[in-house]
Amino acid sequence: MLVLMVVLGAAVLHAAWNAMAHGVPDRVAGFALLGLSTGVVGLMAVVISGPPPAGTWPYIAASVVLHCLYYTGLLVSYELGQFSQMYPLARGTSPWVVAVVSIVVLHQRLAVAELAGVLLISAGLIALVFIGRTGGRTQTTALLAAVGTGLAIAAYTVVDGIAVHKMPVITYLGWVFMIQGFLVPLVSLGVRGPGVFRQPRSAILTGLGGGLVSMVAYGLVLWAQTRGTLAAIAALRETSIIFGAVIGTLFFGERFGPRRALAAVVVVAGIVLISVS
Repeated sequence: MLVLMVVLGAAVLHAAWNAMAHGVPDRVAGFALLGLSTGVVGLMAVVISGPPPAGTWPYIAASVVLHCLYYTGLLVSYELGQFSQMYPLARGTSPWVVAVVSIVVLHQRLAVAELAGVLLISAGLIALVFIGRTGGRTQTTALLAAVGTGLAIAAYTVVDGIAVHKMPVITYLGWVFMIQGFLVPLVSLGVRGPGVFRQPRSAILTGLGGGLVSMVAYGLVLWAQTRGTLAAIAALRETSIIFGAVIGTLFFGERFGPRRALAAVVVVAGIVLISVS
């Protein structure tokens, strides 16, 4: 039950920092500021925890690359699509991919109820996207970007799930966030120049705060991965979509409606199945 509550708490925080990133008018600046704050906190964690164990650098490097791809896909999908559609599709793609990899590659066993829960959560989350969607080339590009983001999430989730069993969570968290955190603002500076950080005070605070919230959410999930089945944790984590859909409705004026509410109920049913298995 503790793992369940921790992952659901992380889901709330994850939806919150994504909404904060989406809420910054200049999205490139928002992600640069987010990266800057996570890089600083990651550096502090590295100073405390020291170097990673021998042989673990490939996991850190792979996670950094995959997280950068994830941020890129997220940025593109948020620029082109609605938050309440792009966020669910990006997050809803990963649980079933992680489940397949966990079973086929990592040889982890899922109880029937866990597997059913993963499938229900994935189906409900993806349904949240396609209910009420509009067509057009821009929308198609946004959807493809969101799916690509979901695949990146699945990939780093598997890498992280292996890595946290080979080194302390704070060590892994620190090195991954320090490297990727400083890399994102450096790339933004190269593309946009120093002007990328000339933003209103509210945007700067939102971006920096979003980075801190994202790090807490990520750390909670890493801890949970040391104590639960990877596929189940991945599915529970993506319940952040429900919170994201509510945020999109309340703060961005995006319609939720009864059909999306039904899809959310399907997700909750999946959570119940995983929690009782």
